Amino acid sequence: MFSSEKQIEVRYAETDQMGVVYHANYLIWMEIGRTTLIQDLGFHYAQLEKDGYLSPVTEVSVKYKTSITYGETITVRTWVQSHGKLRTTYGYEILHADGTIAATAVSEHVIVKRDSFRPVSLRKIHPQWDATYTEIQRGED
Repeated sequence: MFSSEKQIEVRYAETDQMGVVYHANYLIWMEIGRTTLIQDLGFHYAQLEKDGYLSPVTEVSVKYKTSITYGETITVRTWVQSHGKLRTTYGYEILHADGTIAATAVSEHVIVKRDSFRPVSLRKIHPQWDATYTEIQRGED
């Protein structure tokens, strides 16, 4: 199964007064993971936006398992969990340096036209990208 990995050094600004990463930063790391996955597959989200499309998050879920602290280097592992006609669900694992899971997550996205926010199929606007996602999706758990 295809997945992408991105290492991130935890910055002081991402932590609270206890030195633990603030929960909302995991969403930023997930975005970094998605962008890395897309680039690793040879596509570019920025080009999608230049072409007049956006991919907003419609749902997100994060399960926090262990704390991450300032100074750690974590890995964000990202994959396409499922890809359908209008929706794509990405899966994530956020790992400590020793490989233990700090958090798991999923985010669901749709492609919309920038000017109208009407949903559009990725197959219609970028058939190769759609075919790649269809090929590598893991399927619903």
